[in-house]
Amino acid sequence: MRQMARASAALSALLWIIGPATAAAQDAKTTVENALRALGAASLNSIVYSGEAAYGNFGQSRTISFGLSSTSIRNYTRAIDFTKPALRETGIGVPVAGPRSPQLTGPAAAPRPFELTAPSSEGWPAQMEIWVTPWGFLKGALASNATARSRKIEGVAYQVVTWSPAQKAPSGQPYRVIGYINPQQILERVETWIEHPVVGDMHVETFFTDYADFGGGLLAPARITQRRVGMETYVALIREARANPANLATLMTPTATPPAPSPSAPVASEKLADGVYRITGGYVSLAIEFKDHIVVLEGGQSEARGLAVIAETKKLFPNKRIKYIVNTHPHFDHASGLASFCAEGAVVLTDDNSKYFVEQALLSPRTLVGDTLAKSKKKPKVEGVVEKLVLQDETRTIELHHVAGLEHSDAMLIAYLPKEKILFTADFNPPQPGQPVSPSIATLVQNIERLQLDFDRHVTVHAPNPDRPMSKADLLALTKEGRGGLSSPPDK
Repeated sequence: MRQMARASAALSALLWIIGPATAAAQDAKTTVENALRALGAASLNSIVYSGEAAYGNFGQSRTISFGLSSTSIRNYTRAIDFTKPALRETGIGVPVAGPRSPQLTGPAAAPRPFELTAPSSEGWPAQMEIWVTPWGFLKGALASNATARSRKIEGVAYQVVTWSPAQKAPSGQPYRVIGYINPQQILERVETWIEHPVVGDMHVETFFTDYADFGGGLLAPARITQRRVGMETYVALIREARANPANLATLMTPTATPPAPSPSAPVASEKLADGVYRITGGYVSLAIEFKDHIVVLEGGQSEARGLAVIAETKKLFPNKRIKYIVNTHPHFDHASGLASFCAEGAVVLTDDNSKYFVEQALLSPRTLVGDTLAKSKKKPKVEGVVEKLVLQDETRTIELHHVAGLEHSDAMLIAYLPKEKILFTADFNPPQPGQPVSPSIATLVQNIERLQLDFDRHVTVHAPNPDRPMSKADLLALTKEGRGGLSSPPDK
């Protein structure tokens, strides 16, 4: 009898646990279905909307944090096929300020075609853009055993719906997508987190305002905005929206086949001087030997590249630790290898203008990334360079200098080895034949003259063609060939 009583009690407890969960799932299903009906989207399989948009140059602006430069998209159209699922955006891109968006092609100074796709073969960080739209979120919730709970925010009672896609993060953890449905059964906001090599678990919030009927009972927000780690990175003003467009196949067809990724070049090292090696096979790095440690200049454009540079450095100097990794500037293609060095215990040296951002990014939770830093459990260390920092012992000297007056980045460092007469820089690239010389080259020369740096070899992160260190004469010749020549010295 006691065993039967215990079994009965256990069964009752189990039913008590299952009951609320089942009820929550049913409540979520009802909430989502009501919201889909409120949008006139119960039978929606695809959508196209158009108007104007702008993308903030996240991770590529002159200022790495708030105050992003942006690219305005005229004749903007976004088409989404929820059945595949796939997304395609088109328009004419017009840079407002700062470095160009990687989605744009053509002359840097002119409006140029914009196209962005997220095919079904893409991972969640790209596919996410489909499912953080109002209709995508609700359709995803309906198919994904969502849960719902009530929550009052600033006096408004929201139904907070949460679901997870089938895809998992690189760490193996599930993603979470959370939507906030107001008392009028309208979705106001969606938030989620995706992995990022610099930022870690990157918070992405998408907001929808000014819903309107665009015909046939379909409601769409007239304004969509998106923030990443609190920074506004996308705005769309919708002028027209159509459900289940008849010309969907045309809307979803890319104008050109995306180029296949270039095969990775093998990592190799070239001796420039005693204890100074140029590491190639990706973004160029320098490994520099001191008496009891190593300094690496440039961590690379990815975790894989960072790990490759670390492995080559250890092969060159097997009995010395990497004490410092110098971040030339915080643009994401130059900062995405830093986490690998932090896992080794190296201190990141970055320009003081980017210190706070780089430090906070690397200290952020990395539960989704699953990279070497996340696995190491080490706390990253970041130090800022204010104008100038000298790394020196009895064997070697490296000078790190802030580049003043640079439009490309306000947090650019260059490195100078006075004994070896080597200058190391990033993103001061010689132009392709027939192309104009970037104004950044003139800014670099102005800074070299201001700092009185005497060098014979100029090593660049982006290797020139042919792949070799440039000379000072090569650099000065570019300023003579460019448009406009030198201007007044930059502000300090």
